[in-house]
Amino acid sequence: MVAYTGDVTPGGPPDTRDLPGLTVTKLSVGPMDNNAYLLTDTSTGELALIDAANEAGRLLELIGGRPLSKIITTHQHFDHWQALAEVQAATGAETVAHPADAGELPVKVTTLVHNGDSVPVGSATLSVIHLRGHTPGSIALGYDAAGGAPPQLFTGDSLFPGGPGNTEGDPRRFGQLMDDLEDRVFGPLPDGTWVYPGHGKDTTLGAERPHLAQWRARGW
Repeated sequence: MVAYTGDVTPGGPPDTRDLPGLTVTKLSVGPMDNNAYLLTDTSTGELALIDAANEAGRLLELIGGRPLSKIITTHQHFDHWQALAEVQAATGAETVAHPADAGELPVKVTTLVHNGDSVPVGSATLSVIHLRGHTPGSIALGYDAAGGAPPQLFTGDSLFPGGPGNTEGDPRRFGQLMDDLEDRVFGPLPDGTWVYPGHGKDTTLGAERPHLAQWRARGW
């Protein structure tokens, strides 16, 4: 079996990681190289999709006709929901987002979530972390894997290898995002936490933690 790397490219094949209790399948879609993540609870087979970003046909092919329980949108930016309406219509999936961003999405959000809430995927549980700054309602989703595996964190556009998400040069928004990242992510979670961002390659909190002061100083 080829080990998971998380290195996916637009139009290329997905990459799959088997974790205790959960399988993560990462696919790059659309012209902005968006990452979509299909989660499968290994005990029940229940599926959830994080960010129906683009290329509905490829996402539906990945789902493969299996029942999709929910589509979770990390934030309101258009490149993260271009396929949301089509995938939701084809699957009937519940839609999940933070209320501060839900109104900008092209479908009615059926489940509004806040910081500290839980989102079940079969017998697995995702924890909601509200990270303000990139957008008002950006969320990350954490999974505490069993069996000694490190925590897993899906960060949307709030955290990437090399820094926080874009706050458009607004010092207030940048400060808020950095505060939330330090208080809600880097503070409570260990270095081994695996980070799945909304674009590009994966990282870990341990790889990024030494640079927090540098990010603060540069302002982006």
